[in-house]
Amino acid sequence: MIDHAGQQLPKLFVLDTNVLLHDAKSFRNFVDNDVVIPITVLEELDRFKKGNEDIHFQAREFLRQIDLLTGDILSEAGASLGEGCGKLRVVFCHEQDARLNRVFISDSPDNRILNTGLHLQRTAPDRRVILISKDTNLRMKAKSLGLQAQDYINDKIESFDKLYTGRRIVEDISTEQIDRFFQNGGAVNAVDFPEVQQPTANENFVLRNGSKSVLATFNAGNQVLQRVEKFAPYGIKPRNAEQLFAIKALLDDDIKLVTLAGKAGTGKTILALASALECSSSYRQILLARPVVPLSNKDLGYLPGDISAKLDPYMQPLFDNLSVIRHQFGENDKQAQKINRMLEMEKLVITPLAYIRGRSLQRMYMIVDEAQNLTPHEVKTIITRAGEGTKVILTGDVQQIDHPYLDSLSNGLSYLINRMVGQPLYAHISLEKGERSDLADLASELL
Repeated sequence: MIDHAGQQLPKLFVLDTNVLLHDAKSFRNFVDNDVVIPITVLEELDRFKKGNEDIHFQAREFLRQIDLLTGDILSEAGASLGEGCGKLRVVFCHEQDARLNRVFISDSPDNRILNTGLHLQRTAPDRRVILISKDTNLRMKAKSLGLQAQDYINDKIESFDKLYTGRRIVEDISTEQIDRFFQNGGAVNAVDFPEVQQPTANENFVLRNGSKSVLATFNAGNQVLQRVEKFAPYGIKPRNAEQLFAIKALLDDDIKLVTLAGKAGTGKTILALASALECSSSYRQILLARPVVPLSNKDLGYLPGDISAKLDPYMQPLFDNLSVIRHQFGENDKQAQKINRMLEMEKLVITPLAYIRGRSLQRMYMIVDEAQNLTPHEVKTIITRAGEGTKVILTGDVQQIDHPYLDSLSNGLSYLINRMVGQPLYAHISLEKGERSDLADLASELL
């Protein structure tokens, strides 16, 4: 909208509770527009003040920031968000929109937030009102009533198709060039391979022609392409090129952060666990963790039993992968006994992700499974806990999200991959070929 002076009027962005629980600083990301917080949102945030999960931190952080920003009084005009920025105000809406009364039988926080947006639309007809929510259903309800609604996209990646895969296939490499990788320790100068254009640190390549091929990784420090040799960590044999690239990164001491993405059955977790066991002597502890995302958003308190009984179902996939590795060997085999000893001595620990928050992780090999169910802030929190000598592995399927307010573009794993590309301490590989079984592959493709 344009005012009488010909100036573009600031938009009014109405923020849903889940946006602030996702990112406490989100209200500062709307440039020179005004931000509205429905009073219902403050009421909902009050329920999240106590606790150790990331959403509890976000709730507390937002409430602290808004308190500092507003000072003693929050006027109708709102509090300034800074020079060149818009204003922030809390809105209490007395009057219920007649359309809401007709359509929705029961009262709910979502409907009150929606009512605030409709109220602003009526009372400020010269302003563009936009509801920002990570709740798809609320956005659809808003649109059906003529209120513009959008997702919070500040930390979303641009496109799933553009997500870095960590590997490339390069054709038409001469036989002579490929033969050079089997001489002089398997390293060749990258400048001698003009076919490999703009490689990034730790990027992997399948270099081939019609009859020969070689697997190589780009070492940015030395500007060389290094041949990747076959290796079976703790008896787990790689079944394709992507798994071999993954193992190379998982065992490389110079790479401190690794992400593995792929659908179910591609070997993400078992490769990470086998590699951890292979190099366990270099680390004080192996820590396997995964976020607890209860079905239907039920809290763990709904399950019977003590805390161990409640958590066992969520940790079982990690125990399953450990069992696969252990059962390769006989009961009296020293490698099987080593795993048993590591569990008994807590050198190998399987735990919910919430239990490692606040810790300083020194000389640990930490594997975070199902990382696609983490927010970008949670991923940052985890990685910043890494102390000297710690290696962090995150695995997940960015197409299989169990978190109600995340998707393939906004989850923490996708965000991390997008931001870390090209860093010498980081490596990523997308695993595409399922290796669990022919039946699992068929189901993944057709069902």
